[in-house]
Parts: sequence; C-alpha cells; structure tokens
Amino acid sequence: MNEIVPAGRTGTDVVAPGSVMTDLQRFESVVRAQLAEVGLPSGAVFVDVNERATMLTAVPNVLANLDGPTLGRSFYISKMIAAVAVGLFDAALNYLWDELVNELRRRVAGFDLNYFYDIAAGSSDLRKHLKDESDLNKVEDFSLLRAALEIGLLTDVGYQRLDHIRFMRNHASAAHPNQVTLTGLDLANWLQICIREVITAPPDTVTATTGRLLANIKKERLDPHAVRDAAAFFDQLPGDRPDTLANGLFGLYTAPDRSPTVADNVRVLWPRLWPFVSEDARRTFGLRHARARAIAETNFATAARELIDLVDGAAYLTEEVRAVEMAEAIDELTAAHNGMNNFYNEAAPARRLAQLVGDQGAIPAAVSALYVRTLVKVFLGNGYGVAWAALPTYQSLLQQLDGAAAGIAIRLFADPVYASVLSTQNARTRWDELLDIVEPKLTSNSDRALLAAIRDFSGTPDQLRLDTNIKKLAAPPQ
Repeated sequence: MNEIVPAGRTGTDVVAPGSVMTDLQRFESVVRAQLAEVGLPSGAVFVDVNERATMLTAVPNVLANLDGPTLGRSFYISKMIAAVAVGLFDAALNYLWDELVNELRRRVAGFDLNYFYDIAAGSSDLRKHLKDESDLNKVEDFSLLRAALEIGLLTDVGYQRLDHIRFMRNHASAAHPNQVTLTGLDLANWLQICIREVITAPPDTVTATTGRLLANIKKERLDPHAVRDAAAFFDQLPGDRPDTLANGLFGLYTAPDRSPTVADNVRVLWPRLWPFVSEDARRTFGLRHARARAIAETNFATAARELIDLVDGAAYLTEEVRAVEMAEAIDELTAAHNGMNNFYNEAAPARRLAQLVGDQGAIPAAVSALYVRTLVKVFLGNGYGVAWAALPTYQSLLQQLDGAAAGIAIRLFADPVYASVLSTQNARTRWDELLDIVEPKLTSNSDRALLAAIRDFSGTPDQLRLDTNIKKLAAPPQ
C-alpha cells in the first residue's frame, strides 16, 4: 500500500493504492505543465513517485510507537509527509529536522533549563541571554545536540546518528542549495531514528536521578540523609558525568539570582563531588573565574573563587591574561567553525590563536586540552571540507604540539563528536595527515603502542573506538 492507514482503520474507507499513485502522477503532471507554461524549469523538481511510495508505505510502521498526544503535536512530521507526497524530499528533510529540534527542546525544558544552558553555553556571552524556555532557539543545533549528549538526554550512538542527520540536513535539504539525491528509505530511516533516539527514548537512570537532585537543591535545604545519598550517587557516576554535574552546580552557585537555599546546598555537595571531577574540568572552573575577573564581573568571580577555595583548588587558578585571551580566541574559532560560511570565517580567529600561542608553542595548562581538542576539530573539518585559508595555520600549530598534547590528539577518536566527523572521507584524509604530524612527538611507550595499533587497524577511523584492544591502549593509566 502507498497511503497512511491509521491504527484501527479498515481498508474500506481508504483510497486504493493504485488511485493514490495515479493522483500523485496527475498532480505532478499539472504542476510541471504550469511551470513549463511560465518558463520555469520543470525537470528534476519532483522525486520519482515510486520513491514517494516507498516512504509513505513505511510511515504507519514508523509511527506505530507514538501515542496520541505525541502524534497530535507533531505538526512537522505532518509537513514532512505532505512534502514527501508531492515529491519534495529536500523540504521533507528540513521538516524532519524541525520536528527533531522541537522535541529535543521540549525534553530539555522538562529536565532543567539552567543546567542545560550552563552546559550548552558555558561562560560565553550567550549564557547571559539564556533565561527561560523561550531562549532555547538561541542555542545552535550543534550545541543543542552536544549538550543533550553531555547531560544524558542522548546516548553516544544516538548522538552520532542524529549528528549525521544534522549533516545531511545542512548539505542535502532545502536549507541550502544542493544537488544531493535522497531516497524514500533515507527519509523513513531518519524519521525512525528521530523517534527512537529522541521522541520515545526514556532518560537513563543517571539523568533521571540528576534531574531529581537539581530539583531538590532548588526546593529545600538538604538534610544529612539526602547529602549522604547524593555522595553515594556521585561515586556511581559514569564517564564524564561528574564533570557535567559539576558544571551544573557551578552554574547554580554563580547565578546572579541564586537563593540562600541553593547556595547552602551547593556548598555542602561541592566538596563531595570534587574528587570525581577531572583535571580538565577543574582547570575550566579556574578559567571561568579568571574570565569574570578580566571583565569585572565581580559577583561571578567572587562566587567562583568561593567554590575553588572550598576544595583547596587554588592550584587550578590560571595564568590569567594569556589563558583568558586564548580561551576567547578558541571560542571565536569554534563559533566560526560551527557557524555559516566557516570556510571563509575561520582564518581570522585561527591567526589570532597562532599569535597567542607564539613561536615556542607554549600553552597554559588551563586551556591545553581545550586547545588540542579544538585544533584537531578544525583541522579535521566538518566532514564537508576544511577551511583552506586556515589550513596552513592549523598544520603549523599541530607541528608545535609537545608529546603530551600529541597523546591527547591521537585519543580523540574515542569521543563520539570526533567519531561522527571521522565517518566522512574528507576527515579521514586529515586524520591520516594528523597521525603523520604527531608521530615524531610521541615519547611514551603507551602512546607509541596506541599509534601502532591505530595504523594497523583495518577498519575506518570512526570505528577505532569500538575495538577492544585499542580502547584498552587509549585508556588513561590507572
């Protein structure tokens, strides 16, 4: 069949498949004739009717797991199906992405907005303008996905799949001019992924517990029993979740409108979470303190310093001026890389960053990991290409990395954000060049063993993180 049959309906009151095909072909002929009559192109406008039928046939099964209220608010899915029916697949992909973004924003709003904004915007100027649910549209799609991944609303696999759809939306939909051909199976598969990974996916237990904890922190002072429960929860946090939660608590404490209850609760919980926070995240808090001092945000700087002093964290305060300026340059470069026309806009912030690094390649410890991660990200490109005007600068900066920084760079394949990019041919070419550049810098036996395993790996770079032996070699020493 080639039409959507609602659950519980019989075929007696539904238009026959053959009639639907005939109607679609007749409609297409009429529109083509009208286009030709006024002198507009009429060829290569509509996707073949058979491809439309493929997608429409799959729709009932794809939507089967959605309940009535969810279906009732899914206007962009309706628009997607309408666009499919008339043969405009590029527009259909746009509507699919709109539905995904709407649902993801809805899930974020139902979790904890301030926590999400602290992760998505950090200490950037944008954070000052993010207050309530109406500001969610100010968060770019890339940051929306990344922050949703960090707080646990998306799985690693889900993030990579959705990031692929984001890539296709940017390069194969009606959002931008392109000549990419989409199929009915493509759209059906992507719709199913969006439903499974976002619309119907329940939050994991860590995310749910985190949400309850954040709600309780804002509601009432925690009693000793609740504090003990929270400490036990911190001890069970997987991966980088302690860093993410620490970012959230830091944001609550430094917020200009925090209540005394929130302040007391964070002060009680912060020392218990601190032992599980990574070195990179700890340096980030020192950097955010330095930024606030540099721009005379006295209240923020004072609150940040209170948390740092609460855990005897003075060692994580930064070399203020250069570290702050380097962080600003990295933010500018990241914004240019993730924004529109990145191929043209990356060169200027790349040159500014190179000036701050200098000829000796000395990087303040506070921004070292962020610097390496950002440099590798822009060097690999966005999967569609690389900023050629900035490429010589990136190559020069990579040549200046020391052995420790080179060890970080070759381990970035384990991060789902980088793995997603490495699934493209352009990024794979850059990855091979990156390995050639950093190989002479690796001095530790563990780094060189990892590099050898990477070079011997028979699969593609995006699959490296799935190999048991390579995962073991890439793990930090115990």
